[in-house]
Amino acid sequence: MGRQVRLIARLDIKGPNLIKGVHLEGLRVIGDPQAFAKRYYEQGADELLYIDVVASLYGRSKLTEIVRRAAHDVFVPMTVGGGIRTVQDVTDLLRAGADKVAINTAAVHRPELIREVARRFGSQCMVLSIEAKRRESGRWEVYTDCGRERSGLDAVEWARRGIELGAGEVLITSIDQEGTRKGFDVELTRAISEAVNVPVIASGGYGEPAHLSAVVKEGRADAVAFADVLHYNRASLADLRAAANAAEITVRQV
Repeated sequence: MGRQVRLIARLDIKGPNLIKGVHLEGLRVIGDPQAFAKRYYEQGADELLYIDVVASLYGRSKLTEIVRRAAHDVFVPMTVGGGIRTVQDVTDLLRAGADKVAINTAAVHRPELIREVARRFGSQCMVLSIEAKRRESGRWEVYTDCGRERSGLDAVEWARRGIELGAGEVLITSIDQEGTRKGFDVELTRAISEAVNVPVIASGGYGEPAHLSAVVKEGRADAVAFADVLHYNRASLADLRAAANAAEITVRQV
């Protein structure tokens, strides 16, 4: 594999806590996000991804403070999502120390927001976050509000539209696979990767090294997000890097 694949630690946040769910539901508190972020940075994560899982629901974001604290300890790019509705929200998060923002719900409700963020801060800052659930073979529907609300949008078509509007990256989370440890939705990841000409981050379902190999080689993911495996200490980022090397996937050497 010629291109370098990024290994990303994903931290789902609810209020002040790091949490983890299955299919984006049944959330369990894991601990203080600050401690975990620092650990993942020290272990060699290429990036950190923070998603506020209840922000859309309550229309507010606790993330700014968490990001501000993390910025003191963490010196790799941070992507932050959840409850971002306006250009001002983006400004606040970037000022706090975020490098990129991931937008799902507000972009579905008002696609123009993608263009506004890309124009103001650059496409590299605007990550289109897509939470998708399999409908029938080869089709996936976009969900908003952390996997709670159907949008009626086709995930692949929406990814294309988001890139046209200026998104510079796509984060694709499979609701079906998320938290299951049964592997990524490789078919979904590949469908999105083939539809767009920007990097695609695969999220949701890592359980064992073969899953990493499959989503990169068959799914064509440019980056892979890990949560459960790291939070529960089932593997470290060094282990994941070793698994990538063993599968002849090019990753940053730490």
